[in-house]
Amino acid sequence: MSRLLRRADDFLGDFDHQYQWYLVEAGEKVARRYLDAVWRALEELSAHPGLGRLRHFRHPALHGLRSFRVRPPFEVHLIFYRYNDQELSVERLLSGRRDLARRLREPPGSAAD
Repeated sequence: MSRLLRRADDFLGDFDHQYQWYLVEAGEKVARRYLDAVWRALEELSAHPGLGRLRHFRHPALHGLRSFRVRPPFEVHLIFYRYNDQELSVERLLSGRRDLARRLREPPGSAAD
């Protein structure tokens, strides 16, 4: 069963920031592959949201978040989301190499990913 996909503004900002980086630094072909990899991950999560890892952050606003890796070669990027029976709420798209608890509370593009 696929759920309604809701993309938060922060997720869209994170995606746009990273897509633009790939476009400038690696070219249109790589940026397009990134877009496709993220979209495939969202489709997979919409159908099977339990695939992602439940995260355990101390900050109360982050309780209940799950993460799912974008497929290679972009596996350093994590999609953060919550879900219920009707909806998949995608909240952030961040590099897993960062201080995630801090980055999840910052606006998109505020630190180099």
